[in-house]
Amino acid sequence: MNLTISGHHLEITPALREYVLTKLDRVTRHFDQVVDVNVLLTVENKKEKERRHCAEVTLHVKGRDIFVEQASEDMYAAIDQLMDKLDRQVMRHKDRLQDHHHQAAKRIDAPPA
Repeated sequence: MNLTISGHHLEITPALREYVLTKLDRVTRHFDQVVDVNVLLTVENKKEKERRHCAEVTLHVKGRDIFVEQASEDMYAAIDQLMDKLDRQVMRHKDRLQDHHHQAAKRIDAPPA
């Protein structure tokens, strides 16, 4: 798995990097066919304080790219909400990949009573 964590108007501290890694562990635990992960953390200069910190993830899995973004007033809260969304989308993708078509039960002839 290739992981890229980058910041825009933000320095990626070791604590922030470690926090993103621990949150990504939950996603990779549910689905192990992750090829590439790009995380972008930004701080925007907006008047709305509650939407200032943005976190985006592009997750490349076999056959699909999953993009999730989340904005919040705190970077750690944005990462938490982002990983919740990403986990739901990865689980839905995994559910679609699984074969849900069961073969019909074969008819068993009951002995005559």
